[in-house]
Amino acid sequence: MASVRTFRKGADLVAARASALHAPRASIGSPLLRRELSSAVRPAIRQAPSTRVATPAAIAPIKAQAVRYASGSAGPLSKTQLYDLHEAHGAKMVPFAGFSMPLQYADLSHVESHMWTREKASLFDVSHMVQHNLSGPGALEFLMKVTPSSLDKLAPNTSTLSCLLEEGTGGILDDTVITRRSEDTFYFVTNAGRRAEDLAFLQAEIEAFRAKNGADSLKWDILEDRALVALQGPLAVDVLQSLINTSASTAETDLNTLYFGNCRELYITLADGSASPQPLLISRTGYTGEDGFEISIPTSASQTLPQQVVELLLTDKNTVRLAGLAARDSLRLEAGMCLYGHDISTAQTPPDAALGWVVGRERRDPATATFHGASVILSQLASPKTLKQRRVGLTVEKGSPAREGAKVVDISDPANPVQVGVVTSGLPSPTLGGTNIAMAYVKNGLHKKGTELGVQVRNKVRKATVVGMPWIESKFHRPS
Repeated sequence: MASVRTFRKGADLVAARASALHAPRASIGSPLLRRELSSAVRPAIRQAPSTRVATPAAIAPIKAQAVRYASGSAGPLSKTQLYDLHEAHGAKMVPFAGFSMPLQYADLSHVESHMWTREKASLFDVSHMVQHNLSGPGALEFLMKVTPSSLDKLAPNTSTLSCLLEEGTGGILDDTVITRRSEDTFYFVTNAGRRAEDLAFLQAEIEAFRAKNGADSLKWDILEDRALVALQGPLAVDVLQSLINTSASTAETDLNTLYFGNCRELYITLADGSASPQPLLISRTGYTGEDGFEISIPTSASQTLPQQVVELLLTDKNTVRLAGLAARDSLRLEAGMCLYGHDISTAQTPPDAALGWVVGRERRDPATATFHGASVILSQLASPKTLKQRRVGLTVEKGSPAREGAKVVDISDPANPVQVGVVTSGLPSPTLGGTNIAMAYVKNGLHKKGTELGVQVRNKVRKATVVGMPWIESKFHRPS
């Protein structure tokens, strides 16, 4: 119960901060939100004088990046289609990527909500994310220029995690999930906190592509008329299956045959027994490591459809509960998933970030690779020893957790610890009973499992060990 009381005090502090700051536009990658999430799961403690740690110039590239990932100007916050529902359920609302978003709800603490997701099913509103549709004879060629993935190998209604890449450097502009709907039609989702940067990047790239290939080569739509929710947890499939309308749907309606990374358009049965006016795009994916779905809900035929769907999913409160940003952050970290602006940014290429696997094997021939940053990325993949930094998982000894920005040090000479990295995300793992876990970037060569390092937390260097990720094994539904 102590953790519950701590969280409630922290959540009240978050609300006060949001009001005092006139609702700035904080993204998933902003220091503001990370402070809010941190204060929500630990009491405020005065910083003690820190131990002196030497910081050689050689590791400058792995210092924390002072980068802004969303507009910092004050302004009115946007609301998702489910804002009123959040308020009705007693949500603590905070500024997030230009939206007023739920941090947690009145019925569950952060830790309770986290564990509910692992054991039952939770529903997250992620409608602030940016949904795109790209089609036309040039759609495949275009996406294979700005990402390193083998999208030409994707079957229809199949998805892959990918990255938008910076031209020349190969730095990660954003992470994205791309779904091939048909031969020349793609649906993809990008981060809300990168909306302005992503849209400017895509607009410039699309205009250049059209200038070369014709105005009709690409059609790009930002799907503002769709809500997006994520139903995550071991009971998610049973809950959603009970709502599928088998009469109206033309695709296969048995969700047991819908595997991780696949999607279908299916109708659901509304409370009055009728089928939804339009089908929902149901993708078996998520950001928690649990089995689950992301559900894109159209609003063009009914503005109230998102609320109707959510209320149906919440019918049995012993099975499904609403969850907010705090639980989403701790769940994704346990699952070893990156948070843009912290664990990945333009300062890292996919190989730096241990995401080299997003580079399709068919795209690794330097003679034919045409994607942004190909020469840099393929050189790194061919010679990993040339990397200056590696993203790793750490378990940290009992005590205060290692938070973002904490220095990772070499403790081979305890009297003279030297900085060799920086923590990018860290917290006590609810699923592991409070074990301190963290993601960090460390000097190449110190990234191997079992390597013993130290993390400077306040005025003490705590022992840390490099471990494999994820900490919690993913439970994605795959063919047996």
